[in-house]
Amino acid sequence: MTSRERVLTALNHEEPDRVPIQVDFTPEAARKLSDYLKLDDSTAEAYSGKISELPIVMGHDLLVAWHGIATSYYLNEDMEEYVCEWGITWRWVEFSGGRYTDIVGRPLKDESRLDSYKCPDPAESWRYDSIRELKRTHGATHAIIGGMPCTLFEAAWYLRGYDRFLMDLVINKDFAHTLLDKLYDFQLVTGTKLAEEGADIIWIGDDFGTQNSLIVSPVLWREFFKPRYASLIQAFKSIKPDVKIAYHSDGNIEALLPEYIEIGVDIQNAVQPKSMDPAHLKKRFGNNLSFWGTLDIQETLPYGTIEDVENEVKERIRTVAPGGGLILGPSHNIQPDVPLENILAFYRAVKKYGNYPVV
Repeated sequence: MTSRERVLTALNHEEPDRVPIQVDFTPEAARKLSDYLKLDDSTAEAYSGKISELPIVMGHDLLVAWHGIATSYYLNEDMEEYVCEWGITWRWVEFSGGRYTDIVGRPLKDESRLDSYKCPDPAESWRYDSIRELKRTHGATHAIIGGMPCTLFEAAWYLRGYDRFLMDLVINKDFAHTLLDKLYDFQLVTGTKLAEEGADIIWIGDDFGTQNSLIVSPVLWREFFKPRYASLIQAFKSIKPDVKIAYHSDGNIEALLPEYIEIGVDIQNAVQPKSMDPAHLKKRFGNNLSFWGTLDIQETLPYGTIEDVENEVKERIRTVAPGGGLILGPSHNIQPDVPLENILAFYRAVKKYGNYPVV
């Protein structure tokens, strides 16, 4: 099978030749693996909107073209602070294994600015150059993802502030609805363009889970987010009826999964195993949802042994892969503290144990 055939077969809840895989990296982890492989290109695919050779070389079955507010994370490496097109001020933060960006200035901290605030223009043609290039170069062989994460909730609190927006959902509802409507309009155009460009999967999502529970109540989720997600998904599938919708959230969001299925989500992404048991989710929801991720990034990959990594890969394949419906990978980006030998152990284990039929 080609990678594209393998992915689409698995997402149709049938068994392909082997379990499809996809991995995202932080820039530091991408450089570590690229240096080991002696690749000229060490670009991290995650969030950059750029096309990297790393996932091709490593045999990933899905390739991602990133769009939206998340592409602001790594914009200007030579500046201590920078302002992205959304008006957010980002600052580089150094830590022992590398660095990341943190938000230090928010354009909607003052709520009086909401009426005049405008999102970037999502219809600009250049924004879709990466998915056009991926479709041109790899569309016949790989599943192509149009990634537009931080779709509503996260984008809103990036602009407004986490604590402030959570309070807005309760005591400043008109403000919250107006802001979410602005973001909805941006995402409607973005996802429509991705569907028109032929994305096999459109990847939406917002983190609604803590390690053990939801960040917002199901009542608030239904009031502010469910109708907007449902409308977006319906619009995208009206353009491309066979497009698959992946939804990303970290943490424990099991309480919301029946409603994700109801509004048309096909794939649950991350599946953080220390928050939700992948085998349990497969039994409960496996007829309606596929699962993408499932490998522990909190303990096994950074701190486990090579044997620990291999054993977890075997366990995920044994319990989640039968009948299709699994895209295997870490439950988040591989971080700088993950040893190279554990990264390589993941790929070796998938090659060794990932063939169907699962034994």
